[in-house]
Amino acid sequence: MPEKSDARSSWKFKLHEIIYEADTPMGKAFDIGLFIVIIISVILVMLESVKSIDAKYHDILLKAEWVVTILFTIEYIARIISIKKPTKYIFSFYGIIDLISTIPLYISYFFAGTQVLLAVRALRLLRVFRILKLMRYLGEASQLGRALKASRIKIAVFIYVVLILSVIFGTIMYLIEGEDAGFTSIPRSIYWTIVTLTTVGYGDIAPQTNLGQGIAAVIMILGYGIIAVPTGIVTSEFAKQSQLEDYVHDNTQVCPHCLEENHLGDAHFCHKCGSLLNE
Repeated sequence: MPEKSDARSSWKFKLHEIIYEADTPMGKAFDIGLFIVIIISVILVMLESVKSIDAKYHDILLKAEWVVTILFTIEYIARIISIKKPTKYIFSFYGIIDLISTIPLYISYFFAGTQVLLAVRALRLLRVFRILKLMRYLGEASQLGRALKASRIKIAVFIYVVLILSVIFGTIMYLIEGEDAGFTSIPRSIYWTIVTLTTVGYGDIAPQTNLGQGIAAVIMILGYGIIAVPTGIVTSEFAKQSQLEDYVHDNTQVCPHCLEENHLGDAHFCHKCGSLLNE
């Protein structure tokens, strides 16, 4: 019995290393293969939405989709059985996305009706989120993710200030231009301000008075500066993260017990739960 238990544990250990790690040859090969299958699956869904292509190659597309679905099903089951606490993965963001993007083809056999079938098929595009899961294993992507996380407070405050400016300028334009120029309400005037401030400029509403056009010019110039601010904030944090990489080397180790990531390069135990990491 102990030998069987050890063999099973070793089997799960190796499976976890292939699926969840990216710094081994097998792990890298698995991630590359998964990436290719994801891209193929997304292309298949898009081709199925083109009526002329679907009508001509429906059977081929359906068979290819079944192959992809079976592969994703095997991967989903393998991820569950290779960790000690399956619920950690099942109820995680990527676990839910993996399940929702895998089951539509199965569901389509239980629900009749074209509209329902199309809606279910569209869910398969959620597979593109799996790419984000693979991006976590790239050093630059990890740095960018940490930079965005570190910048979230500053960006939130910045957006709050922009919204206040939009309300102020929108109210001013409503008072100056009035309904004749298309500024029929304060919310609609705020909409125009946001469109102008972001340099989108749909042109559905335009100020008619000289004063209104002058304020619009100020908002347009202000918009260029506003676009640059979030970029500067993230770039600054990204530079800080790059400097930290000189001192702290992260790896792709994922704890088989709690799925915690971002361990130090020479870590042997999970910094969250203390479990032994894969070597």
